[in-house]
Amino acid sequence: MKWQVIFPLLIFLIFIFLVGLWSSRKIDTGSSFLQDYFLGGRQLGGFILAMTMIATYGSASSFIGGPGVAYTQGLGWVLLAMSQVVTGYFVLMVLGKKFAITARKYNAVTLIDFLKERYNSRWVVWLSSLSIIIFLFSAMAAQWVGGARLIESLTGLSYLSALFIFAASVMVYVVIGGFRAVAVTDAVQGGIMFIGTMILLAAVVVAGGGIPNIISDLSAENPNLITPFGFDGGLTPLYVSSFWILVGVGVVGLPQVAVRAMSYKNARAMHRAIIIGTIVVGFIMLGMHLIGVFARPILPGIEAGDKVMPMIAMEVLPPWLAGIVLAAPMAAIMSTVDSLLLLVSSAIVKDVYINYIKPDAKEAAIKKLSFAVTALLGILVCIMALSPPDLLIWLNLFSFGGLEAAFIWPVVLGLYWAKGNRFGAVASMITGTASYILFHTFYPNALGMNTVVLPIALSLAAYVSVSLLTEKSAPAPAEI
Repeated sequence: MKWQVIFPLLIFLIFIFLVGLWSSRKIDTGSSFLQDYFLGGRQLGGFILAMTMIATYGSASSFIGGPGVAYTQGLGWVLLAMSQVVTGYFVLMVLGKKFAITARKYNAVTLIDFLKERYNSRWVVWLSSLSIIIFLFSAMAAQWVGGARLIESLTGLSYLSALFIFAASVMVYVVIGGFRAVAVTDAVQGGIMFIGTMILLAAVVVAGGGIPNIISDLSAENPNLITPFGFDGGLTPLYVSSFWILVGVGVVGLPQVAVRAMSYKNARAMHRAIIIGTIVVGFIMLGMHLIGVFARPILPGIEAGDKVMPMIAMEVLPPWLAGIVLAAPMAAIMSTVDSLLLLVSSAIVKDVYINYIKPDAKEAAIKKLSFAVTALLGILVCIMALSPPDLLIWLNLFSFGGLEAAFIWPVVLGLYWAKGNRFGAVASMITGTASYILFHTFYPNALGMNTVVLPIALSLAAYVSVSLLTEKSAPAPAEI
């Protein structure tokens, strides 16, 4: 047991647990329980809003899988990853004030609440809930595996023991504290990510003899490692630019990120979050992926990309400091898992049960059901994670693409195009999701572009054409 590494991580987990308990005392147990539990009472300030968006978006793929791929591909993957700098800006500027105002007018607690009121369609609700459950369940399982693997590699515990520790740590504060616990702990975890990235990047540069020396070593091994095209020239300009749709512009279609745009308290908080979020996410993404590339000359021959981060931290830092720094990927994983867990729970409790099964459910019953569903989902994901997949980053990106293909146009055009209607939204969701799965299975990276591009284009065509064709027969949409 590597106690010098374990002790800082243990302190971190205990601290997060205490924050969750403290946040649970702030939940309104009266008539606004749902808004408090699933949206934090719409009272997030600029700093916490920025940090919860960053921490939710930054996940195992950003802190473990991403640096692992950068280790293999070289600086070209760093360029590709930097498209994520604009995520917070796009989400808050495209959705921003209009989304928050409309959500308040509809009294929407979840993204599906907004879609239900905007389109007045049971099919839109069912398709949205199904998409969230299918794609986010797989993403959650990957994150839990990432957390367990990190604990396993650092402590020497068995995978099952590590999975139990991680699952218990996350489930307690999410089940008890809801969205407010998630947002507050995300703020703490975002800060840890920033500091951990800064320390580890500096240590790796020093260990490699400085940036010029590292670049020289990379060039001597393979000149392609210091070009934008990857170690084998596979990162073509068309593929890189299309990848920016998946992890940059298209992020407005991710429910777990979009819901943050309805949770802030005022315009000042939103503007502050845009500035803070862009700076922090830019530094973290640049730093983590540079660490992956710069680790190659220091630790050559690592075959499993997911092991690059813990191995380089243990190599270039004292054990006690490695424990502190490796709380950053742990924070990234935990903050993503808690948000996804709460989002899937809200889809079941708020969007399906309350809307269509028992609309007259009492507040006390809703509270118990929310706790029970969140806990049950955590247990189910834990069971799924008992047989871990090999590659985390691609499973996470598959989830991203599926959600973006399903949601981006019903959300964005639902806000800004009054002619959009329920038929267009349903057609867009079915076309986007089905075509994404088909392309991913039979023709990935079609025409040299990332798989998500054509499904998003097809879902846009379906939304616009079907809405125009059914304009006269569709009921008037809710006022926006």
